Amino acid sequence: MISAVFDCMVFLQSAINDRGPAFACLELVESNRVQLYISAPILSEVRDVLTRPEIQAKFPHLTPERVDIFIQKIAAIAVAVTEITNAGISLRDPDDLPYVNLAITAGAAYIVSRDKDLLDLMKDSAFILRFPQLRMVDPVDFLGVVRAGSGTSK
Repeated sequence: MISAVFDCMVFLQSAINDRGPAFACLELVESNRVQLYISAPILSEVRDVLTRPEIQAKFPHLTPERVDIFIQKIAAIAVAVTEITNAGISLRDPDDLPYVNLAITAGAAYIVSRDKDLLDLMKDSAFILRFPQLRMVDPVDFLGVVRAGSGTSK
């Protein structure tokens, strides 16, 4: 089974659009084709982002009740990792560290993101040498990997 960590924007996109690639990534978790790892800080960030007034104003169907159901769904289908090891790396955006540290701790093969700072790690030869098992991909590329059956398993 392919293992992954999704960043907050993937969760946001899947919550607001059930026809987009981010939602399709979440469906792969529900169908047991992908093992998703999550942590309490990431769930907290997802809840924070989904309940921001500007997000709820833009997406009125994202009611507090729907956010609660969405968070519960993620918690039910993902593996919660409670003790996250600090990988001792510095990133352009320190807010991305919880995702990278979770992926490394869990031994995930992928971080699925649209975040340029995370995606650019695939151009960092030092990062690739240190963590050769970890790949950063956007949701569309991740869907292609899973559907082709060419993902790294864990």
